[in-house]
Amino acid sequence: MITSLFRKSTPLNYSLVIIGLVFTFFLYFLRHVTPKESDANLLIRLVSLGLVFGFVFLANFVVKKNGISKDSAYTVLFFWLFLMAFPSVLSQPLLLISNFFILLATRRIVSLHSLKDPKEKIFDASLWVFIAALFHFWSILFIVLIFISILFHVARDYRNWFLPPIAFLSVAVVFVFISLFFNTGWIQMLLAQSIYDFKIDYFTKAYQNITLSIYATIALFFVASLLFSLSNRPLILHPTYKKVISAFFIGLAVYFISPNKSNDLLVFSFAPLAMIATAHIEMPQVQWKKEVVLALLILFSFVAFFTQL
Repeated sequence: MITSLFRKSTPLNYSLVIIGLVFTFFLYFLRHVTPKESDANLLIRLVSLGLVFGFVFLANFVVKKNGISKDSAYTVLFFWLFLMAFPSVLSQPLLLISNFFILLATRRIVSLHSLKDPKEKIFDASLWVFIAALFHFWSILFIVLIFISILFHVARDYRNWFLPPIAFLSVAVVFVFISLFFNTGWIQMLLAQSIYDFKIDYFTKAYQNITLSIYATIALFFVASLLFSLSNRPLILHPTYKKVISAFFIGLAVYFISPNKSNDLLVFSFAPLAMIATAHIEMPQVQWKKEVVLALLILFSFVAFFTQL
């Protein structure tokens, strides 16, 4: 029943997800907003909501444009469910901005298989990744995804390998110039973020540990499903699936390496995992299995959300 509702992209199922996102956003902040919250903070909250909408539709565009989805609305549904499980990320605008630029980069780099304007796509994607790193330094790891994509599609043209460094210099020069002109403290702030910390000892409440553990189990299930079924999928889509899987693991690497660790850092893995989950749910299989998987994921997301209010 649930899978049937989201099997096709229709205004109804998109409306349901949008309503769900708005519900998640306002219910979370109604419980966490302070009476003396300034207008500036409220504006930041609304910008955060706009960014979340951007995530959903960018992820949906990637799966539709590159053949990952069979014109379903599963990706937007999964993204909303993962966001519900970790609603505190809504109060991290810098992470949201960084992830938005990473999704812009992903959109460009996943479509590299078409071999249409590859140099523009590589440069644009690199530019977005380095801009994302200004808001959360370790999102710079997504530059690895660009080199993986070059290796898959356009490795023979040596000029493609030099485009990411050129993009880095472009962003670095502009950032340093703006910082020197407006606030030199921005450079120190960025350098302070560049330290790494592999410790995972930030749990102060039981739900943080439990939610992370269940999310890890869900991710392992979907990733394993895609890896084991890859040989049965169209050969032309193999590089695309490999790039999405790589993006997911890079998102996890950002979480593991970043200092000041929290579950919010998992936001970089939401979109790739939503695409991987879509590939699983659209795979030919017994209907009741799809329903059980989706029902359990919905149950997990709602329970995780309400325990964090």
